[in-house]
Amino acid sequence: MTNPIEIIPGVIFFSYHSTIRKEKVAFMEHNTLVLQVSGRFSLETASQHISMGSGEMLLIQKNQLGELTKTPIEGGNYQTVVISLQEDLLRQIALEEQLETGQKYMGPPNVLIPGNDFLRSFFQSLIPYVQHPEERITNTMGMLKVREAVHLLLYTMPELEAFLFDFSEPYKLDMEKFMLSNFHYNVPVEKFARLTGRSLAGFKRDFQKIFGMAPRHWLQERRLAEARHLIETKHKKPSAIYLDLGFESLSHFSHSFKKKFGKAPTEWSI
Repeated sequence: MTNPIEIIPGVIFFSYHSTIRKEKVAFMEHNTLVLQVSGRFSLETASQHISMGSGEMLLIQKNQLGELTKTPIEGGNYQTVVISLQEDLLRQIALEEQLETGQKYMGPPNVLIPGNDFLRSFFQSLIPYVQHPEERITNTMGMLKVREAVHLLLYTMPELEAFLFDFSEPYKLDMEKFMLSNFHYNVPVEKFARLTGRSLAGFKRDFQKIFGMAPRHWLQERRLAEARHLIETKHKKPSAIYLDLGFESLSHFSHSFKKKFGKAPTEWSI
């Protein structure tokens, strides 16, 4: 297994998984363009569930939490090309092209991109750099490739201008609704604050008013309550749910569960 080959570290990489299925909770900090070379890619967020196969492309909006599932084809591999469309470069392009950037994007946060020969040829042009990793692509050349990706996206779907060049800060979201939908994601409190459009101090203050306790304490309590519900009513095995509920290890989950409810989760399910 090789994972991943970075063409430009942190900007363009080629992800390659051989004969495994991998799930990952991710915080998408930047707008990201993904081309599925082989296998199947699925993204599940609080508002969308999108899946794509070989040859399909997906544009993922920045500042999202989601669960990624990477499934290789039967008897084969899983491969993607991923391009991070970072804000500094997008701001530079907007300035050079004199694009309006004051509008707030209100469309779907993740968009399947219709395939065309131009985009497919663009991604194919990156493959030689993957096949010859010893030939390091220069940063200047790499940034030209990212710029090319942006212009091809706008050529394919002009309406993506608002998506790509929305530099507004996140609106203050309904914190109670957001946290009840996303408590199971294992991300730092700082990320939850950013995603709800608040400073860390403002997030903690508003959280205390709404839930009557500190964020970390509430997250632990909410996850354990959900675990008990799944074990009692859905007959789920502890080993099958602890990662989905934001616990980093089965031992940490079991210890916390026993401390809260007086019995280990394996004893509770008997």
